[in-house]
Amino acid sequence: MTLVKLRSALRDVLAEMSERHDAAHDLAHFDRVWTHARTIAHGEDFAPSGVLLCAVYLHDLITLPKDHPKRGQSAAMSAVSAGPIMDALGMTPSEIARARHAIEAHSWSGTAVPQSAEARILRDADRLEALGAIGIARCFAVSGALDRPLFDGADPFATARPVDDSRFALDHFAAKLMKLPQGFLTATGRKLAEDRVAVMRRYLSDLARELGVPAPDW
Repeated sequence: MTLVKLRSALRDVLAEMSERHDAAHDLAHFDRVWTHARTIAHGEDFAPSGVLLCAVYLHDLITLPKDHPKRGQSAAMSAVSAGPIMDALGMTPSEIARARHAIEAHSWSGTAVPQSAEARILRDADRLEALGAIGIARCFAVSGALDRPLFDGADPFATARPVDDSRFALDHFAAKLMKLPQGFLTATGRKLAEDRVAVMRRYLSDLARELGVPAPDW
């Protein structure tokens, strides 16, 4: 099956499961991650493959809320659920195993370590979605679903209190998002991540100006 036909089939599978995904993990999210994955793959002289394509479109089959006690198992659960889908699409056992590893190893909260090019590319491509303008939108969308305030009105940038992203959406920038580029596994992905963090710093500067407080040094 060509990549074009395989992608179409995967999108059809996800469209049928759309009710299982939140606003930050809709079909457009998977499309964007595939674009990122191809960009990173080409930058790393790696030809995008059916394994990478399947891993991208099936990496978030199971999406548990950020505050769910089994959140750290989401990627492993997605990898298991992806197996029968890939089998039905004609992927070989070896290809399925490689895609499942990439899915399991992409997660921030999981414990699996990426061991393959596909796994490293998927992890970087997915983390790009947490950065830049789209990352800002997704951060607030997720926090809104958890009924968390945008920020602490008395101390929005946590200058006199501990950072706590379990309470305030904006704190997630300091707790995790602004630190992400240093953990990227490919040179291409890291450059893209740094560019996107620059967008987020401009946003924080603009927000600080509107709030009449100094910009953070996150």
